[in-house]
Amino acid sequence: MKKQLRQSTLENLGLGTVIDIFKNGKLPVSLDEMVDKVFGKKGKRGAMVISGANGIVGAGKVMQFASRLLAYEIPIIALDLPGSPDGLSKQFKGLAKSFGIDESNKIMSSIIRMNYDGKSLPKQLKAYNPAFLLEAIPEHLELKKSHYNLFKKEYPNIHIWSVTSGFPSKELGVGIAHPAFPHEINKIFEIVEEKPSTQTQLLWTMGLIPMQVSDDWSFVLDVFFCGLLQASLQFCDQNNMPYWKADKYIRKIIGPNPFRAHDVIGAKGSNFLTWSCLHHLAKEYGHLFEPDKQLADRKESGQNWYPANHFRPLVNRSLNKDAEKQLNTIVYGALFQMTSIMLKEKRADLTTMNAIGELCAQFTKGMLAVIRKKGKKEVLETIKDYHKIYPNAAKTKWFPEVFDDLKNDDWQQLYVNAEIDGENGIITISRESYNSDVNDELNRAIDWLIKNKIKKVILTGDFHFSTQMVGADTTEFYPAITDTKEGERIALTWSKTARRLHDDFKISVGYIHGKRCMGGMLELMMHCHYLIANENLTIAMPEITLPVVPGMEGCHWVIRKTKDKDREKMFKLLLGGKQIKANEGLGWLVDFTGNTEKCLQKAWEILNKGEKALSMRKIDTKALKSVTFKEISKSIQINPEAAEVIARCIHESCSTDLEKAIHVQAKISADFMVSKWCRKGKIGVEFDKVEQN
Repeated sequence: MKKQLRQSTLENLGLGTVIDIFKNGKLPVSLDEMVDKVFGKKGKRGAMVISGANGIVGAGKVMQFASRLLAYEIPIIALDLPGSPDGLSKQFKGLAKSFGIDESNKIMSSIIRMNYDGKSLPKQLKAYNPAFLLEAIPEHLELKKSHYNLFKKEYPNIHIWSVTSGFPSKELGVGIAHPAFPHEINKIFEIVEEKPSTQTQLLWTMGLIPMQVSDDWSFVLDVFFCGLLQASLQFCDQNNMPYWKADKYIRKIIGPNPFRAHDVIGAKGSNFLTWSCLHHLAKEYGHLFEPDKQLADRKESGQNWYPANHFRPLVNRSLNKDAEKQLNTIVYGALFQMTSIMLKEKRADLTTMNAIGELCAQFTKGMLAVIRKKGKKEVLETIKDYHKIYPNAAKTKWFPEVFDDLKNDDWQQLYVNAEIDGENGIITISRESYNSDVNDELNRAIDWLIKNKIKKVILTGDFHFSTQMVGADTTEFYPAITDTKEGERIALTWSKTARRLHDDFKISVGYIHGKRCMGGMLELMMHCHYLIANENLTIAMPEITLPVVPGMEGCHWVIRKTKDKDREKMFKLLLGGKQIKANEGLGWLVDFTGNTEKCLQKAWEILNKGEKALSMRKIDTKALKSVTFKEISKSIQINPEAAEVIARCIHESCSTDLEKAIHVQAKISADFMVSKWCRKGKIGVEFDKVEQN
C-alpha cells in the first residue's frame, strides 16, 4: 500500500509520485513526447511566438526556449514593435559563454525576428502556424487583453501564457507562466492553470521548473519580493537609513539585497513593476501593501536606489540594538503577515511556497522554514509589534489561525519527503544545498520509514526542484568560523544522520541525477550501501577551493570501501578539487552508472534483489593500515595549507576505527574553520561581508 509523508510536488504537475518513477523504470513523460503534443509531429510543427521579445523578460525567454528546442526545428518567432531597443543581441555574449560560439550561432539562426504595429499581426506569421504564445509585453491590462484578441482571432487554437508580473489569470483571460529573474538563466515559472497542461509538462521535460500556484494577485514570488522592498523602505523611513546600508543589514537577517536587486534588474522597469504589484495588492487587501512614497516617486523617475558613485566609503552608520530589533520587527512582521494571507488562500502547497522564497526571492531560508523555527507565539508577537510601528497594517485583514498547524507533516517536511510501497521506501530531497533544516527533516523521514517497518530505501533528489546537489549551505558554517564547538557540533550532527542511511537499513541506494553532486551532498549520498549516478553528471569534492575540511566523513568513508589501488583517485578528488564525470568514478566511488532509465531500473532492481543485482562494497570498520600518499602534484594543490590539513584528516581518520573516525574528522574540520586560512577564503570573506558591519 502506498503512503507518503506529504504529497510530492510532481503530483501537482500530473506526473505521479517519485516511487512510480523507480517502479516504472523511466520518467513519466519525455521531451520528444511533449514536443509532439504541443507543437505537432516532425515536419508539421507549429511555431513558438514570444511577444515583447526585445524586453528584458522576452529576450531572456527567447534564449531559454530557443536553446532547448533547437534540435526539434521549432521556429522561435521573436515579435516586437519596430524601434524597440534590441534586447536580443545583448543576450548573445551570455549565450556564447554557456554554449560556445558555434552552438550559439545555431541557436540565434533558429530565431526569426518580426515587427508589428501592435494593432495587427504580420502576414508572414501565418506561414509558421503559431502553436504557443508567450506574452511579455508592457504591464497594461487593456493592452494585454487587446494583444490576446489579435492572436485568438487569427489562431483560435493557440495556447497563450502571460509572463505578467501581477495580473491574475481571471483578469487577463489567459494562463500565467510567471518567470523568475534573471530571465535568461532562472528556470522557475509560477504556473496558473485549471489543471496541469501539456505545456507545463513540456517545461518540466526541458529541465525547467514549473511550480503550480493559485490565481491571486501577484502570485507568490512578487508578494515576497515586492513585500520585502516595501518593508525595507519602511525601516529606512523610520531611521533615515541609506539604502545601501539597509541592504547590508537585511542581507544579514534574511539573505537578499532588495535595493541592489532592483538596480541590477533595471530600476526603471523593476520600480514600476514593484509599485504596480503593491498598488493592486493594496486595492485588493488593504494598507499593508500600500506602496511607500519613495517607491511611488521612483517608479516615475526610474532613479536607481544606489547612487552612481555610491557613498559607502564615505558614510558609515551602525545600528544599535534597538534599531536592529526594529529592523527584524518590520521586515519579519510585514512578511509574516503577508505570508498568512497566502497560506489562507492556499496560493501553493507549503513546499512550493517555501521554495519560491529561496530559489526566486533569494531568501537564505524560505519564509515557511523561518516561521516553523520561530514558532507560532514568536511569529504572532512579531506581527503585533509591527502593528505598533505601522498601525495601518493592522487594518489589513490577516489570519493568525494558519500558524496553528506547524506540527503537521506538511509543515515539518518542507525539504525532505518519504514514500513507501510495500517493503520499499523512497526519500527525496528538494533542496539543492544541505542545511540544518534538511538534516532534521531527513531524520524525521528515516524515523517514519522505520516506524513503517521499511528496511530498503532509495535516497535521491525530488525530480522537480533539485536539479542538482551543490553541497552544504555554507551560511550554516558562519557560527563555526568563530566557535570550534559549533564546527564540531555541525560535523558530528550531520555525519550521524548520514550514517543512519548505512546503519538503519538492510539496503540503501543513493541515486544521483541532474547536473552535479558535490561536497556535503556527495558525502551524504556516499553513506548509502550503493551509489548510482547518471553517467555524465559532474561529481566533485570542492572543499579545498573554499577552503574547508570535509566534515561529513568525506575524508575516510569512501576510502574504507575502496581497494588500495583506487584510493589515490579519491585523494586527488579531495586534495585537488578536481571535477570528474560519474562514469570516471565507477568502481571506487560510484557502483553503477548509465543513462537515466538504466539507473532507475538498476536502483529498483537492487532494492528488490540486493546483491543478486549488484555486489555490495563493504565498509572496513577497522583502522586502515595501508593508507599511503603518493606525491600529489603541486600543480593541483589549489590551497597548499588546506591540502596539508585535509591530507592529515585523511590519514588520521583512516588510521583509527570507524567509531572514533567520526570524532577525529569533526575535530580537524572544526579546528580549520577558525583558522586564518579559512577566514581568507570564500566562506570567510562572505562571512565578513554579511556579519561584520
